[in-house]
Amino acid sequence: MSARRDLVILGGGLVGMTLALAAARQGITSHVVDKATPEQLTSEGADGRASAISTASWNLFANIGLAETLEPLGCPIAAIAVTDQMKPGRIDFQPGAEDGSLGRMYANRDIRVALFEAAKAEPAIAWHAGTEAVERERGEHGVRVVLDNGEELTGSLLIAAEGRKSPTRDEAGLATAKWDYHHRAIVTALYHEKSHENVAWEIFYPAGPFALLPLLDDAVRHRSALVWTVAEKDAAGVLAMPEALFLDEVQRHMGGMFGALALAAPRMSYPLNFHRAPRIVDQRLALIGDAAHGIHPIAGQGLNLGLRDVGALVEVLADGMRLGLEPGDAQLLARYERWRSVDSFSVGFATDAINRLFAIPGRLPSVVRRLGMGAVQRSGWLKRFFMDEARGMSGDLPALLRA
Repeated sequence: MSARRDLVILGGGLVGMTLALAAARQGITSHVVDKATPEQLTSEGADGRASAISTASWNLFANIGLAETLEPLGCPIAAIAVTDQMKPGRIDFQPGAEDGSLGRMYANRDIRVALFEAAKAEPAIAWHAGTEAVERERGEHGVRVVLDNGEELTGSLLIAAEGRKSPTRDEAGLATAKWDYHHRAIVTALYHEKSHENVAWEIFYPAGPFALLPLLDDAVRHRSALVWTVAEKDAAGVLAMPEALFLDEVQRHMGGMFGALALAAPRMSYPLNFHRAPRIVDQRLALIGDAAHGIHPIAGQGLNLGLRDVGALVEVLADGMRLGLEPGDAQLLARYERWRSVDSFSVGFATDAINRLFAIPGRLPSVVRRLGMGAVQRSGWLKRFFMDEARGMSGDLPALLRA
């Protein structure tokens, strides 16, 4: 049996490992379990996605010591352009000089590598890779997890960070409200002739949003990440398109604004659905990240929402432990749940509503949407409100997410 630690974290992905590292910086020890090995999770092609890291999430990474490693790898987002089918009436979000960028684009692989390298040097983290939990027990005095290799882990608090299909959440009976969008996101990266000028584009079509997100240029070419939402019934055909035909369709959707295109990564896809667990704690159990909530990728807020979970949970646990409470104390878990409930609900509701609004076909709905967008474009305070939301700098922020 391994030595008892404060936390047993099931899931060592971006959110789970960030939690372990942020907790360690506060003197909180953890076991981290993941069925994949670090080599599998960081291999080329294991995760070709890129993530928009908000200002608040960047503050979290900086506050846990990752700034020096990550700084040169991310592409700043200087502005966001939102348009309905490339027609007149778009919104341009561009912060003032005092605000800095609207976020940074990172390859998921680069964030994983930085997290794993930092965790290697952290004695407060015990990493159990290539294995998974087969038994979970939560009792009055602690938690016990048995791994498929026979090892037993004990701690004060069990954390479910296993993603949308969390077996720990389901075993605990924490129900979720959920629905399927019947769409898939086609994800890849593009080389293009003209510079993206650090602008992120969100182009809405009735079939789904089409996002172009700026990446760091390589030695000779400009690059952007593509997230193209298509109907489930069309996804297989889009993935199977010859490269030239695929690029022609991409050009058509983006109005040719970046000039000649070439693929910079393989095409991948994943299904789009929504879920939210109204209760994210139970006896000696807390849910974080996609185990607690999974939202539409519009505006790229999914990972940032999970990182806000991390900041809140670490602050709650550290405050309680300074008062002599143990991490699994019910009072601390209730505070975490209250803190995160409004934010996760409002972000999930907003992304779902925006997706449904722009999915209404027809000329009249498009005209109405563009009139509304034009009103936002002319309103300074509304643009400021939406930019603060995109940067993650609104509401009651945990200390780790502040500059």
